[in-house]
Amino acid sequence: MEVRVQNLRKEFDRFPALHDVSLDIHSGELIALLGPSGSGKTTLLRLIAGLESPTDGLIYFGDEDASKKSVQERNIGFVFQHYALFRHMTVLDNVAFGLKVRHSARRPPRDEIRRRALELLDLVQLPGLEKRYPAQLSGGQRQRVALARAMAVEPNVLLLDEPFGALDAQVRKDLRKWLREIHDRTGHTTVFVTHDQDEAMELADRVVVMSQGAIEQVGTPDEVYDHPNSPFVFGFVGQSNCLKVKISGGDIWFEDRSLGLKAEGEPDGEASLYFRPHDIEIRDGGEDCIAGLLTSSRRVAGTRHVEIDIGKGHPPIELELPPAAAGSLDRSKIVFRPTRWKLFRPA
Repeated sequence: MEVRVQNLRKEFDRFPALHDVSLDIHSGELIALLGPSGSGKTTLLRLIAGLESPTDGLIYFGDEDASKKSVQERNIGFVFQHYALFRHMTVLDNVAFGLKVRHSARRPPRDEIRRRALELLDLVQLPGLEKRYPAQLSGGQRQRVALARAMAVEPNVLLLDEPFGALDAQVRKDLRKWLREIHDRTGHTTVFVTHDQDEAMELADRVVVMSQGAIEQVGTPDEVYDHPNSPFVFGFVGQSNCLKVKISGGDIWFEDRSLGLKAEGEPDGEASLYFRPHDIEIRDGGEDCIAGLLTSSRRVAGTRHVEIDIGKGHPPIELELPPAAAGSLDRSKIVFRPTRWKLFRPA
């Protein structure tokens, strides 16, 4: 089911939570709404679900205007961060709940409901647990039950609000891989909200980066990471460094020296140069480089992160290096130059 959001605006007591948001979600796509707290991502999800009504704008499911329809009429599957399972019901009854409460004209026979619920428990890798209660399950198991319950109604769209936020890091990692496999097998159009950039980049076909009630960028994980279109996206998606530079005659200057980086076609003036911690080369010294004093060094998985002080008035710079390369550095002074970078002009 394709979902189209057109010029959507939402206000809460005259506070604008969304500003003129438009988004096309393709049928069968797994899409992530990524942003910090207050960016509007959960509000957008709730508007798609029908849990909130837009102040202005339209929401289409396929070619049909769903803006005024209820959650039930939209046939939405919704998975909450804290599971929202019925504690007094068994796992089987939780999964079957959406089918049991349907209007009699659309309710399947009892045997069919049970068969469907058991099939879904197999799909989410919880066979044999149908007689347990939520309190007897781990957090990861509860979230699997919540997803099975959402899929039981064969939803037009599956919506997940911070689905792994209440789980520990290793369980989150395992469930991310599992959710992607489930999606590939079932093909539901799926939208999930997260503030975890790793989660969005690992799971989604496309990432929608949001800030202050607006969409900053939409693209594949590679597009958003490698070609961010704003300082916010560059800073929020992945680690980054920022230098205040000047452009003069097509060259980029930092303080009083050229960095040997070309900005052909760019007008002269001030700019911000953004680069990733790993997109650098270590130099022996000389011209066309940046020098700083090492202030900290720490091992992070298969890399070493070093922080350097490049002078008063500038934020610390973090570089990511292979452990072998970091071990050969002068322990006090580091000289480097960005190899991949992007310029942004002051707003």
